[in-house]
Amino acid sequence: MNSHYSQPMSANPQKHRTGLNRVWHAFGYSLSGLKAAWFEKAFRQEAIGAIVLIPLAFYVGKTWLETALLAGTVVLVMVVELLNTGIESAIDRIGPEWHELAKRAKDTGSAAVLLSLLLCMAVWAAALYTKIISA
Repeated sequence: MNSHYSQPMSANPQKHRTGLNRVWHAFGYSLSGLKAAWFEKAFRQEAIGAIVLIPLAFYVGKTWLETALLAGTVVLVMVVELLNTGIESAIDRIGPEWHELAKRAKDTGSAAVLLSLLLCMAVWAAALYTKIISA
């Protein structure tokens, strides 16, 4: 037991960082995650789409709220893809054999990506339709 906190010591020494040191290391881990995700085809395609769509959101959106919604749905797709990739990596780490729970985890992660893509497409379609109608 760590007498200062009255909790068991973590086996992970990274958990004991505090303040800016913790923030700095967390930022580095996040960059490593983005770098790893870049080698996933789906994430790379979504990131390239974001490079186009996020600036376009400033043209299509009439207000800051519309712009935020348009850009936010694009970022949401990327966030969900990162989570899906994490799930898939963890399942693959366990082993290559087929298991119903592993399939369910991967399928639900994929479904989450699909729903985020559908939301993004619906928001963009509505915004573009409104922009075209009001032109």
